[in-house]
Amino acid sequence: MAWTDYSSAPAPGTRICPASAVTGVHPITVRTGRGDFSVIVLRDGDAVRAFVNACPHQYLPLDYRGPNLLSADGTRLLCTAHGASFDKATGAPLAGADCGLDPVPVTQNGDHIVIAA
Repeated sequence: MAWTDYSSAPAPGTRICPASAVTGVHPITVRTGRGDFSVIVLRDGDAVRAFVNACPHQYLPLDYRGPNLLSADGTRLLCTAHGASFDKATGAPLAGADCGLDPVPVTQNGDHIVIAA
């Protein structure tokens, strides 16, 4: 499923959060007239990445059972509901799921992270 297939997917240009707030891995709910859209936003070196906050195994939020979404070695995103893991750079499945996380294109626009086109 592509992130744009979600009925609550925000339009390009929608602000997600201040860029300074992205210091690690953060689940964020983006509220628009389309509804609430849950994303995971993370900083990976100089890059900022985002994924739909829904594990493809059961479509529960990755932070369903707790806030620790990053593996101890810092390379994998983890589903707290059942332990699936995903590459933090691509969202590709590493264990516990047959498909990966849905990437959401983001960019920095001034002092904010926004949905990219």
